[in-house]
Amino acid sequence: MNLSIEKATLQFAADIKNTEIYKEYRKNLNNVKQDAELYEKTNEYRLKSFELQTLEQTDDLLDKIDRLEQEYGAIIDNPVASDFLRAELSFCRMMQDINNCITTILDFE
Repeated sequence: MNLSIEKATLQFAADIKNTEIYKEYRKNLNNVKQDAELYEKTNEYRLKSFELQTLEQTDDLLDKIDRLEQEYGAIIDNPVASDFLRAELSFCRMMQDINNCITTILDFE
């Protein structure tokens, strides 16, 4: 990688780490990791949720989402897990916005 790009990338990553969104994500990740079982169940929920989000639209997709929410209701309702999931979503959206901005500026199709 070009040295100036590498330097700029490192600075950019440091700038991201200094955002409130990233700090909130890390804080909530550390909180959920304090309880190994909660962390494991939260990761199971995240994986299954991701799998549903990447499925092709089908007639029963809403039913599958409802079943997932019922199965993992205790995780979704747990304040530590829900704070983490909310913070993770905010961080992911910020990263998507950054990626969209860069690809737009670079006229990348």
